[in-house]
Amino acid sequence: MQISECRALVTGASGGIGQTLVEQLCEGGAHLLLAGRQLQTLDALAQRFPGQISRVQADLRQREGRDVVLAAAREFGGLNGLINAAGVNQFSLLEHQDEEAIARLIELNVTATLQLTQRLLPLLRQAPTALLVNIGSTFGSIGYPGFATYCASKFALRGFSEALRRELADSRIKVLYIAPRATRTAMNAAPVVAMNAQLKVAMDDSATVARQIVEAIRRERAELYLGWPEKLFVRLNGLLPRIVDQALRKQLPIIQHFAPHDH
Repeated sequence: MQISECRALVTGASGGIGQTLVEQLCEGGAHLLLAGRQLQTLDALAQRFPGQISRVQADLRQREGRDVVLAAAREFGGLNGLINAAGVNQFSLLEHQDEEAIARLIELNVTATLQLTQRLLPLLRQAPTALLVNIGSTFGSIGYPGFATYCASKFALRGFSEALRRELADSRIKVLYIAPRATRTAMNAAPVVAMNAQLKVAMDDSATVARQIVEAIRRERAELYLGWPEKLFVRLNGLLPRIVDQALRKQLPIIQHFAPHDH
């Protein structure tokens, strides 16, 4: 898809990757509808790119919020893209997590994403061609200690993307799944950054990730995994998971040291 022809709804636009992605898409000439609970960041983006950005305030976890987004999408004048970038993370050993926090993470990362996509598919079908872009994670392919709930949500998103791609194979809607590795955003709190530094885990900046997402949209790549050696580990985990088990077992004491122990 030519970026200048992109008319997409973007969720998670106030986040680190989402905000940078919006900036780069608009620099390429895209017209975007941004959905989020907090309008301050979205308003700032709209001021930077006048005439290219519309925004709607909504809680995607609520049916009423999804109703508002659907109405705004209809008023937007046609969509040929949906970019699901909204999501939250939680770094903690599962036994130390709070039940409500687990529910909130799954509700936003999985349930609301599926429900919003379901509501918007009829609009996407009206476009000559359309893209549905799901922003996943390396942790959607590799179960990593300290991120059990987050991994569960991203494994679900990857499976959803694969199934929907096959479900829409005879349509004009293409489904893209893009999996960044660790990224320097507010989503990754100080303990995660410190742990990654000790484990020598590379972290990308959001601008680098956004550029690769934009390129994947331009090329309409069905799947893209970002970062090396993370791409190798994804393949290795699929073929020989015991090897990855052994490698992560060695890292476990460091992970346990940095993982928060309070709800």
